[in-house]
Amino acid sequence: MIELIPAIDLIDGKCVRLTKGEYDSKKIYNEDPVAQAMEFERLGFKRLHVVDLDGAKSKHIVNDTVLRGITANTGLTVDFGGGIKTEEDIEKAFAAGASMVTLGSIAVTNPALCEKWLKTYGAEKIILGADVRNGMISINGWKEDSAEELIPFLKRYVDMGVRNVLCTEISKDGTLAGPATELYRRIMTEYPSLHLIASGGVSCNKDIVNLEAAGIPAVVFGKAYYEGRIRINELTN
Repeated sequence: MIELIPAIDLIDGKCVRLTKGEYDSKKIYNEDPVAQAMEFERLGFKRLHVVDLDGAKSKHIVNDTVLRGITANTGLTVDFGGGIKTEEDIEKAFAAGASMVTLGSIAVTNPALCEKWLKTYGAEKIILGADVRNGMISINGWKEDSAEELIPFLKRYVDMGVRNVLCTEISKDGTLAGPATELYRRIMTEYPSLHLIASGGVSCNKDIVNLEAAGIPAVVFGKAYYEGRIRINELTN
């Protein structure tokens, strides 16, 4: 069974969604992300993906208080990303109750530091964030495209011991246009042992079924849930 991971994206302490990462496209879905997390738990989910969009923009964690509220009030396994650039950031995320952290921009700009963190905290605590636009890795809240191509980028980190990868196809994110299934299938063909989390574009239950049929281990979804396009009972029962 594909692992189902609902998402909470945070701006100003509120649960929001963007389209293609554009901050101007912000739509608030719940002003109380802790209550939203509790609702996900009530619905039967075990895992939650939390993104500090303020942190991604500011280049340091901003919404750790919200993270602490979620982990204190639910039993969800929470992975947290957005703005993790320093030892202080990563320690702050774990201190606030994150079970795992997602390393995105820092994995491009400082691979040596990320390799150190993999050794210090263990590969089970680290998720490599591979946010892709036109085949290249994007950084700093998707505001900049790096010179890193996806597959060589993944290879470097797989060689370091990374086992968990969150791959977002930016052109799909928040569009409800369907996920980049062929991209994820290509990654799994290259690295079949990865726990790959597909992110971006999920619009309905069928998209999730198709990802599972393609052999994708896990999927993150947000807008499709908030827009009422996913039948939760069919996924969690």
